[in-house]
Amino acid sequence: MPHRWAEVSLKALGYNVRSIRRRLPRKSTLIAVVKADGYGHGARRVAEAALEAGAGGLAVSTLQEARELADLAGGDGLLVMGGLLPSDAALAAELRCAVSVSSVEVIQALQSAAAALGGLPLAVHLKVNTGMGRFGCRPEEAVALGRLIAAGPNLRLAGVGSHFASSDSDPDFTALQLKRFHEVLSQFRSHGLPPGLRHIANSAGALRHPEAALDAVRVGIAMYGCEESGVLPVLSLRSRIAHLHAAQPGDSVGYGATWRAETKTLVATATIGYADGVHRARAGKGWVLVRGRRAPLLGRVSMDAITIDVSAVKNVALGDTVTLIGTDAEQSIRAEEVASWSDTISYEVLTSIGRRVSRVSTD
Repeated sequence: MPHRWAEVSLKALGYNVRSIRRRLPRKSTLIAVVKADGYGHGARRVAEAALEAGAGGLAVSTLQEARELADLAGGDGLLVMGGLLPSDAALAAELRCAVSVSSVEVIQALQSAAAALGGLPLAVHLKVNTGMGRFGCRPEEAVALGRLIAAGPNLRLAGVGSHFASSDSDPDFTALQLKRFHEVLSQFRSHGLPPGLRHIANSAGALRHPEAALDAVRVGIAMYGCEESGVLPVLSLRSRIAHLHAAQPGDSVGYGATWRAETKTLVATATIGYADGVHRARAGKGWVLVRGRRAPLLGRVSMDAITIDVSAVKNVALGDTVTLIGTDAEQSIRAEEVASWSDTISYEVLTSIGRRVSRVSTD
């Protein structure tokens, strides 16, 4: 009997992929973002499910992530979006997946590495900074870099992309970024340089700004059922009660003795903690579900345990399931709600679920 586990509904993930695809322009390809171990869901299982549901490709952040999925989607079908160093060029050329670049140094290193291995030209996407300010060349540098990629026999300009900074919250800045991106694409056309696959939209960009869908969208968080309407939660996080005790008035619970009983309180200890993704910032905040009822957290979150007030839960017993994310009877807790108790976002809640939490496919 596991003490801590995450249930992953591949049926829900497939539904989300199909639902999002129906909301896109017909010409736009959905690229499933499966970086960070599939946002904590297990990269391989969600990649396979996304492709089966109609995703046209996969995207990851690192070459190491790409290596694990190269047998599912190679070449143009697997895009490494994260920043590369010149020293990464040899592995990129060996894997033969598509890579995102934004500097002369990395382009030249890829040219040399791809030439050394021979074979078909390596697919390269040029990243343009339209306002995110992390990776990407300046718009005025884009055409020159695109020419450099396309000039030699060892690389192929497979796409031009950018990334929205606030498509979920600032439509004006999103529109400005899209305008800047179209200006870059216009410069490519005026120089007779085909840009390949044009992509800028993330989940919120794709679903809230359909004019930004272009040739492809990179869908991450919405595929996992968070942050957007019309999608189903994919992951449930659960643990078990391993200890019960009646705290008497004045008794304390947890590190720092930050919680003390005012009345007699039935306290349950569940075997899951901040090493498993229950943020320490949740000290005394939020709820879990036990036997279909909400029960509040007490005291500080430990590395391996949380404590819960189960006084109002009838017939509570050792071994009972504790639901931190998901549904129990008529009650549900979503990752977005959990995030609000730690002053963070659902992305961090999902990706911080630890390695010792077993991932189990439920369908």
